[in-house]
Amino acid sequence: MLRADAQCRVDKSRALSELFVALVESRCTGQGLVLASPREAQARGGHVAFRHAQAYAVMQALIARGVIGDFRAPDLMRFGFAPLYNRYADCWHAVDTLRDVLQTAAWDRPEFKQRHAVT
Repeated sequence: MLRADAQCRVDKSRALSELFVALVESRCTGQGLVLASPREAQARGGHVAFRHAQAYAVMQALIARGVIGDFRAPDLMRFGFAPLYNRYADCWHAVDTLRDVLQTAAWDRPEFKQRHAVT
């Protein structure tokens, strides 16, 4: 029974990450995002990373709006999907927020560009 439950969690994590990648690629086109994680869900697991020239500031703007990810130098935004806590609707919300932050250049504010020790 535990093995089946664990496999369900792995499957949901992969499905969440696949949905996130598909949504970002379809809804955030032309916004400078490049998939940095392996495209195959089995190779990437429950984390997805995208490159962006302003990754640090974009991530800070997302965090300010309640979408929590992390930054990895020099230009990676990393998002993790915990199957016990994240819903498919959370992927939609995160991508809608990311799209808005990018389209409106909401990231282009001094407080989002100031580097902190921890993202």
